[in-house]
Amino acid sequence: MGFHSEGVGRDRTPQQNREDKQRRVAAGDAHAALVYDGDLCVGWCQFGPTGELPRIKHRRAYEVGLSVLPDWRITCFYVHKKYRRRGVAEAALAGALDEIARLGGGTVESYPEDTDGRTPSSSFLYNATVALFEGQGFTRTRQIGKHHWVVTRVVRK
Repeated sequence: MGFHSEGVGRDRTPQQNREDKQRRVAAGDAHAALVYDGDLCVGWCQFGPTGELPRIKHRRAYEVGLSVLPDWRITCFYVHKKYRRRGVAEAALAGALDEIARLGGGTVESYPEDTDGRTPSSSFLYNATVALFEGQGFTRTRQIGKHHWVVTRVVRK
């Protein structure tokens, strides 16, 4: 819920976040590409139209020089710790891009971390790595944090 307009915080309980997410899913106002190992969901990639996911990290730096908002944002990945470094995030990203194409395509933007020359804990890579996105045809647009970049790609229908 952290990237949705409701956000998360001290005044919200995990139960409230769960209920709000369930409401959004039921209304079609939440998008994710899920990755399964049999019946077990082992990861996902959250994406959606910019209006659905208005909250992003590094907002102040992001807004400097901003001229046009993207059609879509990819804001969050989750991979179960037993499945990390096994291609789950790559499969989730590919699934999200396929779904974006099915939904009409457009400019897609995300805010991954550049890990070249560093090995940050995978538990902190909530938006995956620049290398993952570049492997799927994204290009770096501009830097918005010490290690975070805006990456973009146009997805065709």
